[in-house]
Amino acid sequence: MKAILLLEDGTMFEGESIGATGTTVGEVVFNTSMTGYQEILTDPSYAGQIVTMTYPLIGNYGVNDDDNESSRPWAKGFIVRELCDEPSNWRSKRTLNDFLVEHGIVGLQGIDTRALTRILRESGTMNGVISTDPDFKPEEWMPVIRGYTIVKPVDEVTTREKIHIAGTGMKVALMDYGTKANIIRSLVERNCDITVFPASATAEEVLAINPDGIVLSNGPGDPKDCEFQIKVIRDLLGKKPIFGVCLGHQLVALAYGGETAKLKYGHRGGNHPVKDLEKDRTYITSQNHGYVVLAESLDSSKAMVSHINMNDGTVEGIRYLDTPTFTVQFHPEASPGPEDTRYIFNGFVNTM
Repeated sequence: MKAILLLEDGTMFEGESIGATGTTVGEVVFNTSMTGYQEILTDPSYAGQIVTMTYPLIGNYGVNDDDNESSRPWAKGFIVRELCDEPSNWRSKRTLNDFLVEHGIVGLQGIDTRALTRILRESGTMNGVISTDPDFKPEEWMPVIRGYTIVKPVDEVTTREKIHIAGTGMKVALMDYGTKANIIRSLVERNCDITVFPASATAEEVLAINPDGIVLSNGPGDPKDCEFQIKVIRDLLGKKPIFGVCLGHQLVALAYGGETAKLKYGHRGGNHPVKDLEKDRTYITSQNHGYVVLAESLDSSKAMVSHINMNDGTVEGIRYLDTPTFTVQFHPEASPGPEDTRYIFNGFVNTM
């Protein structure tokens, strides 16, 4: 079945339908990871987005029961150069196409993903629509595409109720703004006793369990939209050690009076070099974000940049000087990606 991709600038790609049939609108982004498509699709940080994989062959090891980062996929659509129909891996339970169909994700294959990536790099991330409708009329959908916005996605992806995961070590409160399962696994590996709180939890509710430390998770959308969560973080600062990842990193900076800005096309992939300035060492990291903290907006008497991106010099980590708080923009829990920066979780446990 034929499928098309229409971007908000009018560019159209025609290819073959994969996954579910229908029409889906989202923010079109690209990810440079060579593997990890299952984790990417189920990462809540992709809520509202159509994901393009730059690696040309996707789905070759199928889909298994262990690599999901949440209970369901969150991507609005999926674009690949070629989808593998016959995966080969001992853990594989079904094909990627079956997985997309099962969860109603509309996808597209057979287009020039290099050309699409180049457009997004040169023009910046933009909205788009994938459709299998044979009567699709671009002129009718263009206003819909241009008017599309991702509205408060954290409220959509967060847990609805408090969850307790028993452990024998430090007591951790995890604020779920769209947390990846591997953040929880990384804490479990360190014997932490974890209580997962919904994004609507107040500072009083979090402090009521008297945690040894607080983790602020990754999540989707514009950090400036999270006004309630920023206020809660401001109320928590200095009360307990705090560790923020990705969106959590951005929200802490905003709580401190800093500023964030949208990147032209974001950082999404498993091969981003980040330098730890304290260790004077560069690590390869997994990343998925469209916004960054502006270094010049930070109060140097209260915050110092601890990590920088070696590709573009953007802020990748901040250590705060007046509270036991540190944050990173990348994903130290990886999945997909290298495990070079797992040491950061050990640092958090030591801080607690």
